[in-house]
Amino acid sequence: MRQQRDEQGKSVRTLRVGEQMRHALAEVLSRGQLRDEVLERAIISVTEVRMSPDLRHATVFIQPLGASEQEAIEVIKAMKRNVRFLKTEAARRVNTKYAAELHFHLDETFDEASRIDAILRSPQVARDLGGKMGNPDDSDDN
Repeated sequence: MRQQRDEQGKSVRTLRVGEQMRHALAEVLSRGQLRDEVLERAIISVTEVRMSPDLRHATVFIQPLGASEQEAIEVIKAMKRNVRFLKTEAARRVNTKYAAELHFHLDETFDEASRIDAILRSPQVARDLGGKMGNPDDSDDN
């Protein structure tokens, strides 16, 4: 039986399980089920979960909202301290043969997008484009 794959070559199953894992972890974090001082005071968004092809490892990307860089590092450390509980709760909510090992990383895509946006809005780029960087709603596609 052939597995369906998306544009990046990932199987539909790994994408589906990753999304289920993301929802499960977000639910655990939002309900305040962890008794960790750092995690209790942080608002954490689980932005993506990438599953390995065998579904035994999950790379969890998180974004502590409104946190400084040092606070974000503390959140990652707290998540790693509580990995056993998080793994158990995620396995309870997501039906797979094995409970995936969780690996936590900061999601830096928002920071990168902000940096690129700032570059595109800089006076030098606007000058080079001849003022063509207007409002995206002002397109000529009427």
